[in-house]
Amino acid sequence: MLCDARPPTNGLAVHAEDRQTERMPTLDDVRAIAMGFPEIVEKIDGNRGGVGWRTAAGLFVWERGPSKVDVASLAELDRTWPEGTVVGVRTDGPEAKEALLRSFPDVLFTIPHFDGYPAVLIRVNEIDGDLLRELITDSWLLKAPPRLAKGWLAEHE
Repeated sequence: MLCDARPPTNGLAVHAEDRQTERMPTLDDVRAIAMGFPEIVEKIDGNRGGVGWRTAAGLFVWERGPSKVDVASLAELDRTWPEGTVVGVRTDGPEAKEALLRSFPDVLFTIPHFDGYPAVLIRVNEIDGDLLRELITDSWLLKAPPRLAKGWLAEHE
């Protein structure tokens, strides 16, 4: 389920066909969206080196590069890791994950390592800016303290 509250896109592409006139999102845009929520901590992953954004309850969006295991497991499926920046976001359970993957197969994907895990991976350089914002917002709402999420939603309806 995508959040109805949508802050302005600040120049991000609204439609993929507008790539010539609008810029596609970057990791800096992910950072700006994530840090726009209250009570967020940005942290570099000590193992992978990617950056992640978390609430007190945990990560809600994180940079995700491929591990050797990811590359090998994708190769077994005749798939490859996409070019460009990839981030992960939490989903509201396995049904929501599958619905998102079916709805947006050109910009969302998963890997065997994420089997049974409520998250999808986003091709940041390919996704519509509004959709990126919605996915990050929904992920934050899942990990934000209930009082904070409720207050934020009341302010942004």
